[in-house]
Amino acid sequence: MNTTNIIDGNKIANRIKNEVQQQLEELKNKFSITPKIVSIIVGENPATKVYVNTQCKVCEELGVKIEVLSLNNDITEDELEQRIEQLNADKDVNAIMLNLPLPQQLNQRKLQNKILPLKDVEGITAENLGKLFYAETPPVVAPCTALAVIECLKETKVELKGKEVVIVGHSEIVGKPILMLLLSSLFNSPTPTVCHIATKNLAEHTKNADVLIVAVGKPNLITADMVKEGVIVIDVGINRVKILDENGKEIIDEKTGKPKTKIVGDVDFENVSKKSSFITPVPGGVGAVTPCILIKNLVNLVKLQYNLPTEGYKIF
Repeated sequence: MNTTNIIDGNKIANRIKNEVQQQLEELKNKFSITPKIVSIIVGENPATKVYVNTQCKVCEELGVKIEVLSLNNDITEDELEQRIEQLNADKDVNAIMLNLPLPQQLNQRKLQNKILPLKDVEGITAENLGKLFYAETPPVVAPCTALAVIECLKETKVELKGKEVVIVGHSEIVGKPILMLLLSSLFNSPTPTVCHIATKNLAEHTKNADVLIVAVGKPNLITADMVKEGVIVIDVGINRVKILDENGKEIIDEKTGKPKTKIVGDVDFENVSKKSSFITPVPGGVGAVTPCILIKNLVNLVKLQYNLPTEGYKIF
């Protein structure tokens, strides 16, 4: 019978917080620097607000200044560009975060690239993503969720060299940067495969995976018959689904009168965990680590801004 180890995202998050706390204290005590992030929200997306609240909580816990800039849903692209340019020029602002999704009238990629690379705390500008491609040095910043996935993999202490890694999902902030990070070593990299919406017979690929990373946003996409025994599973998906009773009917919340819901990943955790050697839960896995990576990115940016030495991220 297979023994599954749950990868505890909260444990990893606490470790990163402790590391970052020491660096923040050093910045404050030695250089009188208290970093500041401006987090931009456009519109009233509930999921975005939840994530921003998490950002605020982590920043408050670690003594980082955070300003939430809430903008109307009907803001024009020119107006938002001007706001970003003002923040770029503000010496008191060390990092800028443009929360997604954006309204349809706004060009996401164009606006992201208006952020100065030295203030790009999410690592999503063309310059910072390009540095991942060249992999000349350890990355100083990279997309937070991608780095959170790497931290979860490192927690297993399993050597990845030569292993078959299958990534399901090829977004610019998760799938693609994970691929680049995994390929960053000349001698110690695994052998990654990227699957996406056009992939034929997904199970043929996932069954070969020693490590399976899933970031699609589709509940229970990966089932037990799609993985092999002993696989390491990193579930990045966050999906809110209705809770059903034993007859398949929605359970109604007596207080609100609305169906009860819960958060699940892209993987059928209950059944896949019976075959996996390591697996991340949802919630409590990758999502718990991501906000801490944001602050780690921030510290690295501040060090660059003040010409202080920074080591970057060690992937292997």
